[in-house]
Amino acid sequence: MLKLFENPLVRQYLIVFSVNMNLLATGLHLGWTSPVLVYLADEEQSVLPEPLSDSDGSWVASVGLLSSIFTNLFIIAPMVDLLGRKYSIIVLSLPKLAGGFLYLFANQVWMLFAGRLVVTAGDAAMFSIIPVYAAEVASTQIRGSIGTILHFMCSLGVVMMLSAGPFLSYVNINIMMITVTAAAIAPLFFLPESPYFLYAKGKKEESRKVLIFLRGSEEAANEDIQEYERAAEKGEEKKIDIIKNKNFQKSLILALFLSFANMLVGFNAVQFYLQTILASTDTSLRDEFGSIIVGVIQLAGSIFTSLISDRFGRKPIFIVTSVGMSLGLFGLGLFFFLTEGGATSNFLNYLPLISLVLFVFSNSSGVGALIWVVLSELFDDKSRGMGMSASLLVSNVIGFLTVRFFPQVATAIGPTITYWIFSVNSLILCLFVFFFIPETKGKTFAEIQDLISNKKVSKKPVNEKEDC
Repeated sequence: MLKLFENPLVRQYLIVFSVNMNLLATGLHLGWTSPVLVYLADEEQSVLPEPLSDSDGSWVASVGLLSSIFTNLFIIAPMVDLLGRKYSIIVLSLPKLAGGFLYLFANQVWMLFAGRLVVTAGDAAMFSIIPVYAAEVASTQIRGSIGTILHFMCSLGVVMMLSAGPFLSYVNINIMMITVTAAAIAPLFFLPESPYFLYAKGKKEESRKVLIFLRGSEEAANEDIQEYERAAEKGEEKKIDIIKNKNFQKSLILALFLSFANMLVGFNAVQFYLQTILASTDTSLRDEFGSIIVGVIQLAGSIFTSLISDRFGRKPIFIVTSVGMSLGLFGLGLFFFLTEGGATSNFLNYLPLISLVLFVFSNSSGVGALIWVVLSELFDDKSRGMGMSASLLVSNVIGFLTVRFFPQVATAIGPTITYWIFSVNSLILCLFVFFFIPETKGKTFAEIQDLISNKKVSKKPVNEKEDC
């Protein structure tokens, strides 16, 4: 057993798994609205003076994304530069605890709003900083699979909430969230700081020690140090110089459109209102059990992608799963189209669940799992923090709009057209990836930048590993 931990790749996996425990807590929060909105709208179960209205419910679901926008604009980049990746994650995990207690003692709608604002601010930081940290501690050959741990842990948290939430009281749901969040913070103090951050701050010897621990040898550590040195030779760039860099501009355009298109497939809207959506189908399947099935499928998808991400390229996985999402959303729209026309059959009872399973599995096994891996790979070391913050900002803005107005749009134009619009958006995402996103599998960050700038990337010798 001890020899297992001598393997540097095992150490890297353990470190990334530990930091991604915070995404388990985030997953719980992402799934929180599904059972809680049902409780709060019920006159007998609500902890509020009166049942939650549909309008207030949509604000509870979406308002937190506004704090994500603020966090990405003003908090994450300067904090990461000042404190580093590790301590930024620790500091920005604390609001998640505070928000949990606001939920626990909430007896007014404003307390729910405040809790969502505070917790989602911390969640936004996790999605922005943890992929950067993971990319900088991981070796090239496992960067794809190690990046999918983020999505796996987040999916596990969602499954826990969707499975337990409908059968727990409102108080116990929030106690579970607080406990998991506190447990996720503790291991962070024992993890190493990002070696790139240490090097960039002039702590070169400390950076070398961390790299030797991560890579398992001085020779492997020196390869990374040489890459840091090559980046440093280009000189310390100010933010304005980074922004003027044409390669950064290309990377940013690709990342922003990818983030924009990813949010327009409606996954957040479906996830936040899952139990409500299943109830609206009015089939014989109990919505509580339907949400559990969908949650388990989401977890299975994240496990599946961890097995295939280092065997296939990012692009094929993105393309296939985008088509799968489109088909699932089309099927969901088709159900409402047929039932509104008066059609009835035993199969129609299961079409919504089958469609949701296809949609969620496709997202979890591809687009949802790899989006943050690919986004972090599109930028070089100097611009990654800025690029990821901008990408997450776009994701949060579009995510807020889709979640906030999903109920109103579905009512105004009908669920059929709403889900078919999401289906078409999934195909647009597929085409964008096919034509514009470079394949990043097996490439160093420098080689990816060469691809973006249309430079030829020299092939590695046959004996070198290319299994990332």
